[in-house]
Amino acid sequence: MATEEPGVCPRLHGAEFDANPYPAYDWLRKHSPVHRIDLPGGAWAWLVTRYEDALEALGHPKLHKSPAKANVVWQRSGMGLPFDHRPTLARNMLNSDPPDHARQRQAVSALFSAQRMERLRERCRRLTEQALREFSLNGKADLIAELAYPLPVTIICDLLGMPQEDRANYHRWAAVIDSSEVAAIDEVWGVTDSLERYVHGLVALKREQPADDLVTALVGLQDKKILSADEVSSMVFLLMISGHETTVALIGNGLLTLLRQPKYAELARTDPSTLGPIIEEVLRYAGPVRNATWRFAIEPVTIGGQLVQTGEPVLVSLLSANHDPEVFDSPAEFDPYRRGSHHIAFGHGPHVCVGQAMSRVLGEVAIGTVLRYLPDLRLAVPVEELRWWPSAIMRGIYELPVEFTPRKI
Repeated sequence: MATEEPGVCPRLHGAEFDANPYPAYDWLRKHSPVHRIDLPGGAWAWLVTRYEDALEALGHPKLHKSPAKANVVWQRSGMGLPFDHRPTLARNMLNSDPPDHARQRQAVSALFSAQRMERLRERCRRLTEQALREFSLNGKADLIAELAYPLPVTIICDLLGMPQEDRANYHRWAAVIDSSEVAAIDEVWGVTDSLERYVHGLVALKREQPADDLVTALVGLQDKKILSADEVSSMVFLLMISGHETTVALIGNGLLTLLRQPKYAELARTDPSTLGPIIEEVLRYAGPVRNATWRFAIEPVTIGGQLVQTGEPVLVSLLSANHDPEVFDSPAEFDPYRRGSHHIAFGHGPHVCVGQAMSRVLGEVAIGTVLRYLPDLRLAVPVEELRWWPSAIMRGIYELPVEFTPRKI
């Protein structure tokens, strides 16, 4: 290691860590900024925790994304999701490297136009108000199950042009994949098979019956020889499965943060112009992505003073980087007015999240609408009772029980 390690490294897994990882990250940044962590199945990875090292790793040309570049230990461990080695599901930009990645990203980025995002804003507002009407007279709700989860899932279905009759199955499949780190492997494999068949059928449907949706647009890119058939299927699958998780966590984490920061909740409620900077501080303070997705060294490379050998996996802790006191003054404080360095909640470099504009729109509209309609919103349980996802990549809560004065909306 680059530095001596006084004392014992804190636990980097378990319910206590999931609920509050920041003390452990503080220790790592001080004593072991690029730290070897053990993973299930005998695998391990280098965890990068300092902001400047994170920027370097996220943009490093020798750290690739394709799971095929990983060493044998990682590949045999089962750490990759079941579709990593399925050609028709795995050839998306998340798993791609130059030159394919730039081509795929440029093609897909055009689909998330500013015009489309503005249309999304109004649709999100209507869906949020509809959800509020369904539980507002109860005086209580679980804001994850009743808003934060169904809202982005519905938006993704709309964007993809998924037929209404297919959405119930999609909800079930997505729930299994979302819980893949705790679900039985046979169940995950079965759902992946079902999703693969469904994606191919949806692509075929949009070829026969084109519409104003993302799948039709992707089929058009295939017809123009910009994307291959497998790349189209893989991108549809990626949007179906990964397109909502970040937003679910952003809405949940954001509402929880503001319930614990009543001054800023009131500010967001009374002055909608402050929602933008408040959401940005939520992203830094309680971001929805714990670690950037896997990277693998294609040759020996040094990050933060640590030599990473060929094939070794690297995880970049976005949560830790966004709490680095060398970059952010008083990082444990929630401050929407802070100035200086930008957070990297959506990553950095060539693989920065292509759907971040969508997450921002949904997060801002959903959180702002809830606060406006439910002014006396409060947690219904002690914060210590909330359960956090045990994910190596995402960070969110399973439930967010709240209470408020019953009202008709």
